[in-house]
Amino acid sequence: MSEPSSSLSSSKDELFQLIKRLGTYLALKMSNLFSISLQKLDPRSVGAIAGLAVAIIFTYRLMRSPAAPPRRQPKRQAPTTSGSSISAQSNATLMPSGACSPSEDLRAQNVVDEFFQPVKPTLGQIVRQKLSEGRKVTCRLLGVILEESSPEELQKQATVKSSVLDVLLEITKYCDLYLMERVIDDESEKIVLLALENAGIFTSGGLVKDKVLFCSTENGRTSFVRQLEPDWHIDTNPEIVSQLAV
Repeated sequence: MSEPSSSLSSSKDELFQLIKRLGTYLALKMSNLFSISLQKLDPRSVGAIAGLAVAIIFTYRLMRSPAAPPRRQPKRQAPTTSGSSISAQSNATLMPSGACSPSEDLRAQNVVDEFFQPVKPTLGQIVRQKLSEGRKVTCRLLGVILEESSPEELQKQATVKSSVLDVLLEITKYCDLYLMERVIDDESEKIVLLALENAGIFTSGGLVKDKVLFCSTENGRTSFVRQLEPDWHIDTNPEIVSQLAV
């Protein structure tokens, strides 16, 4: 590494001395020329002498300018047990300051995706959307709120569907809800009211026992709906639905 640099320095010194001697010689010649009368000089000779002087000055300044230091070759690091960590640090060092790492790009992309991801509506929003901002709703019990499907079954038991309980409670938050059903006897009414109470409908929701209506015929349920004039009625009997649609 030292031999090439020393030879380069010596060659530059020799060239510099050569140009210096040439400049001294030309200066001597120019002084001799200027001692002669300027009238005897040809204009072309004067221009040639001036151009030569400019060229010598330019060459002299070029040689005096400091040369760029030679690039150092990176030293090889001895292999260590933490080779993976050194590689990761070198990659981070070589990365331009204006560039982002792949992990940062992925994190930014995830933030953008989450920001523009469609928001899932809540259960309350779905209920209000389905009811079209209706304020009064009537609903039958059998097959909708209760798992039983006939008045005869209500004489023995009544079971509230767990799948509709949350929806029912949301309806009571935004609407005036009335439940109604045809029953055979008074004992069936008590069984139904007890099942609704055990399910928490009267305590968690806005429903009261007075809004649970019972009748002995199907036409009685139709009469309830017409008297209450709800915005929506929920029923599983196609005949009653068609009668109310008229």
